[in-house]
Amino acid sequence: MSLMRLADLVATSRRVTETRSRLEKISALGDLLRRLAPDEIDIAVAFLSGHLRQGRIGLGGAAVRGAMQGSAAAEPALTLSEVDLEFERIGTTTGSGSTAERAVKPAHTLDLVILAAEWGHGRRHGWLSNLHLGARDPENGGFVMLGKTFKGLTDERLAWQTQKLQELAMGTDGWTVYVRPELVVEVAFNDVQESPQYPGGMALRFARVKRYREDKTAVEADTIGAVRRIFEAGHGAVPAPA
Repeated sequence: MSLMRLADLVATSRRVTETRSRLEKISALGDLLRRLAPDEIDIAVAFLSGHLRQGRIGLGGAAVRGAMQGSAAAEPALTLSEVDLEFERIGTTTGSGSTAERAVKPAHTLDLVILAAEWGHGRRHGWLSNLHLGARDPENGGFVMLGKTFKGLTDERLAWQTQKLQELAMGTDGWTVYVRPELVVEVAFNDVQESPQYPGGMALRFARVKRYREDKTAVEADTIGAVRRIFEAGHGAVPAPA
């Protein structure tokens, strides 16, 4: 499966905007979604809805157009993932922009357990890349999934985790490898948001790997209670479990 180009998503968005036919809109969006790799879906939906996953990053359209002048490629080649990663870099940069100073929200960190990982594609083909992250549930001894991330992983880290996760594998559906919950990873993230997609009703926003905690075991990982406290601090109420 090849990576989705930003130009193809823009073309689909334009097609949806220009047609009045509901069936044509559904057809165009359905065709686009079928062509996306699993870890491109959230990025594409955010772009199509007009809401970057990183939120407002203080970079306006004029700045983007100015940066593009004289640098356009003969054929569009930027992928959704490449653009998303660049927005991530910009979003974590401090300093003055052309019109206003960009403010960066302080990141939270949690030590979470890897529950599964998905095989990568494109440049990450052959590596286990997209990590399923879980917080410890002391009430039942299990883990509550809080989302996925493939960010913050160097080539060296990808190679190491691919070998290690295969040693811990319990099963696979061909795309996702499910592992024994033993590896602890320190994850940085901007916020905890409500999400009906996951059992705890919450998901980490803008999550990225900082480091593996080889000095910790799974029973020392952060609990779902710690995640709820972060959510409450930002939103004032605990979401209902999915």
